[in-house]
Amino acid sequence: MAEYFNMGGYAAWIWPCYGLVTLGLVGVLVTTLRGLNARTREFEALKSARRGDGA
Repeated sequence: MAEYFNMGGYAAWIWPCYGLVTLGLVGVLVTTLRGLNARTREFEALKSARRGDGA
C-alpha cells in the first residue's frame, strides 16, 4: 500500500497535482452553482414582473 502512495518516487509531484485539480474542479462547481442560483432568481423576478405581481 505504501508503494502505491509513494507513486514510484513521484509522489511529491503527483499528490499536489491531484490537490490542485480537485481545487479547480470544486471552484468550477461553486462558480456554476452560484451562476445557476443567480439566473434562477433573475428568471423568477422576470416571471413575476410579467405576471404583474411586483413581488
